Amino acid sequence: MARTLILMRHGKSAYPAGTEDHERPLAPRGKREAALAGTWLRAHQPPIDAVRCSTATRTRETLAATGITAPVEFEAGIYEATTDYLIELIGLTDPAVSTLLVIGHAPGLPWTAWDLAATHDTEDALRLSRKFPTSALAVLRLSGEWDRVGSGTADLVTFHVPR
Repeated sequence: MARTLILMRHGKSAYPAGTEDHERPLAPRGKREAALAGTWLRAHQPPIDAVRCSTATRTRETLAATGITAPVEFEAGIYEATTDYLIELIGLTDPAVSTLLVIGHAPGLPWTAWDLAATHDTEDALRLSRKFPTSALAVLRLSGEWDRVGSGTADLVTFHVPR
């Protein structure tokens, strides 16, 4: 069974004085673009079965703005995750899940999307390698089970930046 993995960077955040990085909220632009991302996901991707989301305020607000209502697990480790951590986390996904959305941060998400992609010479891969802006979505397809995810095991189907 083919699986769809969607890696989404949080929306544009605000920088209120005296607010720790983990607690920074979304800026109005971030809310708007996250909502656009949710609309795009519903129109162009399979229904999302599960979400793994960083515990940071801006990622939680991004998820809320998308309108995605799939079951969610908040994972503190996504906040400063390495590629290895994210791949291990993805590999722990329930086999019943067909489409997984992970909402997190740069540089972990862009590096993971790049690492999982089997090919790096497509237009979408080149765009992703140059910049993975806020609210951007990397959509990858895996042909095997979640626990077999690893470097070069996915096809980068699209890289979408909602604006």
